[in-house]
Amino acid sequence: MTFKEINSSEQAKRLNQGESFSMLDVRELEEWEEGHVAGAKHIPLGELTLRLNELDPARETIVICRSGNRSGMACELLNAKGFKVINMTGGLLAWTDKLVRE
Repeated sequence: MTFKEINSSEQAKRLNQGESFSMLDVRELEEWEEGHVAGAKHIPLGELTLRLNELDPARETIVICRSGNRSGMACELLNAKGFKVINMTGGLLAWTDKLVRE
């Protein structure tokens, strides 16, 4: 593994402090619609390789899923393509901040 990891508490703290980074949620559409972190971009893991052009490889991106497994896979893929990524371990199961529905 050659990418960083962050837990949900650290992620919420960075978000609440207004730090600059991107967030990518790789869950399926149904999961996304149930609630997601405000400001996150949604690209399901299965579509990620086809939609890389929607992401900025130079910007730090925190990758989110339900439990941390799919986000880890996404981080491996993105890291191999030169993206700066951080996996949010524990995923939204460990998230204690509010979620939004759009």
